[in-house]
Amino acid sequence: MKKIQWLLAFALTGLVSLVQAITLPGPVVSADWLSNNLSDVQVIEVRTDLASYLRNPEFDTDKKTGKKFLVEVGGHIANSTLLDFKKVRVERLVDGKKIKFLIPEKADFEKLVQSLGINSDKPIVLVPIGQDMSDIDEALRTYWSFKVYGEDQVAVLDGGIAGWLSEGREFTTANSPKAAGNWAAKAERKELVASSDDVAAASKSGKPQLLDARQPAQYLGLAKRPDVLTFGHIAGSKELAPELLAKPSNGALYFWQKKTYDALLAANGLSNKGPTIAYCNTGHLAAGGWFVMSELVGNKSTKLYDGSLYLWTLEGRPLVGVPLN
Repeated sequence: MKKIQWLLAFALTGLVSLVQAITLPGPVVSADWLSNNLSDVQVIEVRTDLASYLRNPEFDTDKKTGKKFLVEVGGHIANSTLLDFKKVRVERLVDGKKIKFLIPEKADFEKLVQSLGINSDKPIVLVPIGQDMSDIDEALRTYWSFKVYGEDQVAVLDGGIAGWLSEGREFTTANSPKAAGNWAAKAERKELVASSDDVAAASKSGKPQLLDARQPAQYLGLAKRPDVLTFGHIAGSKELAPELLAKPSNGALYFWQKKTYDALLAANGLSNKGPTIAYCNTGHLAAGGWFVMSELVGNKSTKLYDGSLYLWTLEGRPLVGVPLN
């Protein structure tokens, strides 16, 4: 009898924990939501400026209004863990050649996430710096990587740590190392990853549509990154510049509503429906275009071209642009 009672109590405890398990409201969470649910999620702060995680933020005061404003990001959300964005993309051997900037193999990504102390029992919230679209794209590239490997309980903090600090929320500069976690990849969604051949076919046929997520000067071929060997864009692609993807407010960047993205896409000759491939220079900024199209607009037939123009031009494939002097 006691054994049966113990088993019933155990089962009830399990049911209660399932009922209490929190569900993310969507791909983006607000600072209010995160603050109210901090103990029920796992927070990963994605940065390249690793030193900022342990230093104090800097504030100044507007002499006219007396309002305090954020000058430099520092510190982090309590109990969060720091992820070096440089580890999110790796060099891999492809057809006997070493190719940079690619998503890690599934086992390697698993180890990376586990090393952060992340477990499979709670949702994950990714926190960028939040002051520039490039740093937000670091979190979005990480988000895409989680999605590729089957993790659906993942979201991004709107406004990042910059918005968190600007709102006067609590932060810490203490380092709190965590034991290795047990997070495990649940799938390998190859349908989220575009190959060079996929892009070449799209360039010729116009389907899927190609979304170039770089700045106008790079798209037009007036400038280029050192990792890209030639100037211009892939024939047939349409641009969606990174500076369009978020709105500034009180020292941080925040996502627009869906209707704004729909209008921006239309204004740039892009459809908000139908198969799409996002690319950029190395697959970093493309995460912004992918996230907007797939997660915020809801076009789930969107892929990201891993390696992007670095890989494309390394393979000797052509670009087009305006004539240069």
